[in-house]
Amino acid sequence: MLLLKSLLLVCAIASTLQHQEVHKLVQKVSKYDPTWDSLDTRPTPTWYDEAKFGIFIHWGVFSVPSFVDEWFWWYWKGTSPNQKVVNYMNANYPPEFTYADFAKDFTAELYDPDHWADLIQESGAKYVVLTTKHHEGFTNWGSKHSWNWNAVDVGAHKDLVGMLANSIRNRTSVHFGVYHSLFEWFNPVYNQDKDNNFTTRDFVLDKTMPELYELVNNYKPDVIWSDGSNGPDDYWRAAEFIAWLYNDSPVKDSVVVNDRWSSVASCKHGDFWTCQDRYNPGKLQNHKWENCMTIDKYSWGFRREANIQDYLTMEEILKTFVTTIAYGGNMLMNMGPCHDGTLMGIFQERLKQMGSWMKVNGEAVYASSPWRKSQNDTTNPDVWYTTNSGNVYAFLMKWPVDNMVMLGSPAQKSSDAKVEMLGLDTPLIWGSMKPLGIKITLPSLNAAQMPCQWAWVLRLTGFE
Repeated sequence: MLLLKSLLLVCAIASTLQHQEVHKLVQKVSKYDPTWDSLDTRPTPTWYDEAKFGIFIHWGVFSVPSFVDEWFWWYWKGTSPNQKVVNYMNANYPPEFTYADFAKDFTAELYDPDHWADLIQESGAKYVVLTTKHHEGFTNWGSKHSWNWNAVDVGAHKDLVGMLANSIRNRTSVHFGVYHSLFEWFNPVYNQDKDNNFTTRDFVLDKTMPELYELVNNYKPDVIWSDGSNGPDDYWRAAEFIAWLYNDSPVKDSVVVNDRWSSVASCKHGDFWTCQDRYNPGKLQNHKWENCMTIDKYSWGFRREANIQDYLTMEEILKTFVTTIAYGGNMLMNMGPCHDGTLMGIFQERLKQMGSWMKVNGEAVYASSPWRKSQNDTTNPDVWYTTNSGNVYAFLMKWPVDNMVMLGSPAQKSSDAKVEMLGLDTPLIWGSMKPLGIKITLPSLNAAQMPCQWAWVLRLTGFE
């Protein structure tokens, strides 16, 4: 009601104001307040829902020891040390060695952001999220608020964030995004606030929020992926930052944020919800969500001890992806670069494989929606659905031995209904089953004739 009255007031005085002044007044009326109730009314920019697939990059000082995972420092010096990490340090480093000593070897001498950008574009991803600061507190840009604990002052002596942002924008159509940890494990200012039961906010005012404003103003990311919200909602006061982001920031019309801003916000507020790592609710949601997952089953950062069986196969990745988009989510797939800026062959291969699959099946993915009738076929558990531009798309996770596919969910609604496989030119033979469903005959193809190697997609036209 208050918004309606304000808009009526604008209209009433419009005749006596210059057009520019009217525009300013309308903008003022439509600003978002720094409350979750107000921020939740902001429509999520359409590009994010249409994107479906993004690439996550975990890279930091933890990439130097590259052992166990990116929580290495906490496992070594935290409240409940991981004996595997403790033993590793005792066996390989002198007693006086500190975690900060690893930073000088975070050299990134082989970092080629153009190569990264090209690979991300080739993967079919529509956005990328780079770790700019993990819980260790080291910033991958020369932050004025992280003196001598950043990639410009120590190690690489490069603005790793800015270099990738420039390559992404100059070479691709991919949206650039940043991951940022609100808290830092061993920052004494944060820990003092914590000891004060979060009644003081020195860390937030002097470190976290200045870094976030710096990231947005310097690099203009379209995704702010927050993490590490260990503290109450009124401590972080993230709603104030997000209100500025939506109202006045240089990315106010395109930016999206996740939900990890406090225990109150998690899985409740933000443009998209992540709720927990590798999140898949297994059913349709009333809010946009994202499944952030890893190619390495056990780590976000690169780890040298990983074996080939520790990496997801393409069949496993596509199963995760298809079940995610069928329920309306996006998938953010993570890779972990080495300390020198190289990408292990397994990560490059998986991105290229995703790209080859997307080139064939992209119309069933990008800008698609969940099929409200059925996300998983009622009789065939290896079939999942999306819909786009009036067509229904059936994802076959397995190719049947006898080339016969039985689907229980689709029903013919037009006389010219047809079934096609994406990547093939000839329509498929099909017929109705009693009492429900359709039966499809797949062509007999050799390996060279297959439109793709995994997860074949059927376009159903004229079905409901």
